[in-house]
Amino acid sequence: MRTVRRSLSGDKAAFLAAQQEVDIQQSVLDQLNVSQARKENREYLDSIGGIDALLQRLGTSVSDGLNDAKVEQMRLVFGRNAFPESPMKGFFTLFFEAFQDTTLIILICAAIVSLAIGIWESGADGWIEGGAILIAVFLVASVSAGNDYTKELQFRSLEKSSQNDERCSVIRNGIIERVNPVDLVVGDMILLQAGDMIPADAIVCDHNLVMANESALTGESDDLKKSRDKDCFLLSSCLLTEGEECRAVVIGIGPNSQWGKIKANLVSEAVNTPLQDKLEIMAQQIGYVGLVAAVGTFIAMVISIWARHHGEDILDGFIEAFILAVTIVVVAIPEGLPLAVTISLAYSTKKMYQDQCFIRVLAACETMGNATNICSDKTGTLTENRMTVVEGYFADTKYSQDEFSGIRLNKEAQNIIVQNVCINRVAYLVYKDSDGKDLHRPNIIGSKTEGALILMAKEWGLDYEQIKLEHFNEQNDRMFAFNSAKKRSTAIIHRPDGSIRLLCKGAPEWVLRDCTHYLRSDGTAAPLNGSKRSEIEGHIVGMANNALRTLCIAHKDFQPGTIPDDWQESPPDSEGLCCDCVVGIIDPLRSDVVDAVRTAQNAGVTVRMVTGDNLNTAVAIAKQCGILTADGQAIEGPQFRSMKPADVDAILPNLQVMARSSPDDKYLLVTRLNGFGIPNNKEEWEEKHSGRDGVSWETHKDLLLPGYREEWEATRPEGGQVVGVTGDGTNDAPALKAADVGLAMGITGTKVAQSASDIVILDDKFSSIVRAIMWGRSVYDNIRKFLQFQLTVNVVALLIVFIGACAGFDPPLNAVMMLWVNLIMDTLGALALGTELPTMKVLDRKPYKRSATLVSRPMMRNILVQSAFQLILLLILLFSGAGLFNIPRGESCARFDTRSTTVTRWNYDSNDKVDAGTGEISCQTFNQICSDKDEQCFKENHNTDDGKVNFSDLDGFRSDCIRECQEFDWTHGSIMFNTFVFCQIFNEYTSKEIHSDWDVFSSIGGNYIFIFVTFLTVGLQIMLIEVGGEFIKTSPLTLNQWLITIALASISVPVGVLMRFIPVEEDPETFFDNSDSIAEAAERMGEHDKLLSSPKHNGVQLTEQV
Repeated sequence: MRTVRRSLSGDKAAFLAAQQEVDIQQSVLDQLNVSQARKENREYLDSIGGIDALLQRLGTSVSDGLNDAKVEQMRLVFGRNAFPESPMKGFFTLFFEAFQDTTLIILICAAIVSLAIGIWESGADGWIEGGAILIAVFLVASVSAGNDYTKELQFRSLEKSSQNDERCSVIRNGIIERVNPVDLVVGDMILLQAGDMIPADAIVCDHNLVMANESALTGESDDLKKSRDKDCFLLSSCLLTEGEECRAVVIGIGPNSQWGKIKANLVSEAVNTPLQDKLEIMAQQIGYVGLVAAVGTFIAMVISIWARHHGEDILDGFIEAFILAVTIVVVAIPEGLPLAVTISLAYSTKKMYQDQCFIRVLAACETMGNATNICSDKTGTLTENRMTVVEGYFADTKYSQDEFSGIRLNKEAQNIIVQNVCINRVAYLVYKDSDGKDLHRPNIIGSKTEGALILMAKEWGLDYEQIKLEHFNEQNDRMFAFNSAKKRSTAIIHRPDGSIRLLCKGAPEWVLRDCTHYLRSDGTAAPLNGSKRSEIEGHIVGMANNALRTLCIAHKDFQPGTIPDDWQESPPDSEGLCCDCVVGIIDPLRSDVVDAVRTAQNAGVTVRMVTGDNLNTAVAIAKQCGILTADGQAIEGPQFRSMKPADVDAILPNLQVMARSSPDDKYLLVTRLNGFGIPNNKEEWEEKHSGRDGVSWETHKDLLLPGYREEWEATRPEGGQVVGVTGDGTNDAPALKAADVGLAMGITGTKVAQSASDIVILDDKFSSIVRAIMWGRSVYDNIRKFLQFQLTVNVVALLIVFIGACAGFDPPLNAVMMLWVNLIMDTLGALALGTELPTMKVLDRKPYKRSATLVSRPMMRNILVQSAFQLILLLILLFSGAGLFNIPRGESCARFDTRSTTVTRWNYDSNDKVDAGTGEISCQTFNQICSDKDEQCFKENHNTDDGKVNFSDLDGFRSDCIRECQEFDWTHGSIMFNTFVFCQIFNEYTSKEIHSDWDVFSSIGGNYIFIFVTFLTVGLQIMLIEVGGEFIKTSPLTLNQWLITIALASISVPVGVLMRFIPVEEDPETFFDNSDSIAEAAERMGEHDKLLSSPKHNGVQLTEQV
């Protein structure tokens, strides 16, 4: 205790010492960071001396940030950047919510009535039946609450795992480091780029202008300008959408940030996935069938009160019938179906995270399984995103890959190129990992293409940061981020002699088109004539054909006073440029991508490559990957966007490569494939095209993409494709949102892209996307396995109870037994079958259509055959089981409590009652003949020396001599119950296969959950039979009876194997077959072949028609 106190005292002393050294309090930071008060916050910032004074008080600077000692000091005073967790429903809250189910409430009420009547009629032992039902109901509710609680814990664990992988850039000790956002402290200088999620509340400190989207926090949908001089406040959890690299000082972290204050009060509500919704509808339909069976059983049991018991014990019989009817409804309603989806998704999501797929939206997991199209980026997904400049055309000299290592440039020419490489960029290098260890190869943060150029400068012995520091002044110069419309990024710097230099780099075919000069080997500019332009274009095509990414670097000098006045808003980078060099950058193909693409194609998935590279590079890479086939088509983005909707539909089945595509082109492609965002009517169409002059609905509705709903649906009567789209940039967000499954890159993807996605591919590999398809199909198949299992149990349980009631038997399965069966079906069955691991077999079939039914033809065969076998077996045991096992039929008394009176009231060979003392038989006679005092002896015919007697036939003997049953014999019911349960245990194994594959045991070894559930079910069943007694109405079985019942139930396995040889195949119409679309499209391709064969075609003709 003293040690603990001393430790606490030491922490407090350290905190107080650190607080004295920090020249700012939390109250000041809170006044700087009031929610929805940007103007007031700015006024308060100015009142304390502005940004420079704030930086001084925080002990930080724009260039160096905090030092290590100051970081620890700030962490002691202001804490860590850890957000409070959203409140979570506790187990008991979920437990009580489980009782909101109407049928459970009715069952509880009926059990309470049964409990009260039992105690009233039978005293201390009368509580057993009603109490057993209540215990079973509470057990079901507990398991349901436990499942929900565990599921929530799993998803929170996944969220924490994802957060542990997050990194942000911060300057400490003058060095850029990558740290987890949780490790940020007040005063840290963070570096942000377009697409980054803001990790803490901060203030912009440099002179760069950026745009931030604060809709997640404030609800404002428009992007807001952020700059040092005006609105300088950045809010955590919001996104930086545009602008150059900016530096900002942290002022609010964790619970003291605006997001932290809101997050503490957030409660996330679970949203059903589409499959869960479909299963809930099916559950309702099955529930209606169960309701009919329950009503029929109730009527049959009420009738049997008079038929079997001559109207005796009407109240007890009525309550028993009512309880069993309600129990049938509880069992028939397969609430385990949505539960199976939840368990399967929760389990699969955790496993998929290990397979480098982080599921952000649960529905995406199941949707991915039936994806018909994957529109993939090239860089980082198909390739390694490890870019290196290996070839190029520098200052009028071509250097091949063999010559590049020995490149020698004129100093002036090299200076011009290096200025562009080092200044016109947002990427930077990090030399140490998060643990402070030196990296073998510097880590590129930002654009990997720009990183390749920086590494080239580094190889030339130049310091890219120093060059930018010498030539770029944040107050006077400007940087313009990559513009997807112009395919270039630009920087404008002021030179010492008063002139202004524009530095531009981008797609060669776009930048070279705007060049009028080229850089000669001596560093001077010369006019670019036709022959020289053709020569450069030849070098570009040659590098592209070798699968190299090409980039053109150019510049333009302006004499003092000659640059346009609006240069700060609109850079003059579209004419009069001087081509300095064209670099060829290699990005090696991932080693696993060829196999992964082939696997996806064999699974019926069309793989398309959508890239910003030129057509030659894209085609070369696509052929290497196996994406571009002999019948495939390649097209450029400008050509695609200018085509008519009908023309696009004609090429879509064969379109495999789209080069030089913009984010809008990717969005249009996705929209045309799956129908997302297609205007539904004239008003929506006009709103979408409102920015285009001279465009009208009447004239252009059939000429402009994306088309409109009526014409789109006319060519797709069964609906659109299921499309997965990859994206990494901020501008990819619309296409990611439009896709059925948006796949953002975890390494290269911006936070904007990741926030718009459904799945984050953590390792950026295409093979991980294929694994996501495999897991999605596994989830879908696991749910169908469980559905096959549960429908079999439902059919057999409902029919055997109904037939038993109609035949005049006591219920073959009573209420408590039915609830145990319900537990097997719902929780344990869902756990066993919902956690099946995927196998490569799931990729041997084509994806299912959206309209495909959950119960296929082979599944229906399996359900009917298995149900028929089980029902026949149970009916044999019901009607003939007593004779076969030599046991009493139905429920019998094993020991009566009898009177021992010797007064004779009956005679042998006669059933009539006589006057007291005048007969031959008394109550004591029964005790003498039937020493066990059991019901079987009571009902048997006995031949004695004095004559024949059957005590059950003697008039009034039961009422006069037998008080009550002291011990019941439920052996007959126990044999049926045990056989039924073991039929379901073996049926779980045969349900592992939903098609016609007879090998149902091959995958068991790796599924430890399935094996655990099997042993758990068997163990609980043994306990219920052997010690269930009056609770369950079971009697212990002999070893022989155990072995026979298990052996009879095990016949389910050979039946399950043999039934798969019945020739039943799945309906071909349930599968999505892209090959049919390709065949149909081939007939329409004639008019387009010529159009697509020319890589230079830019869609001008179609544009002129519009």
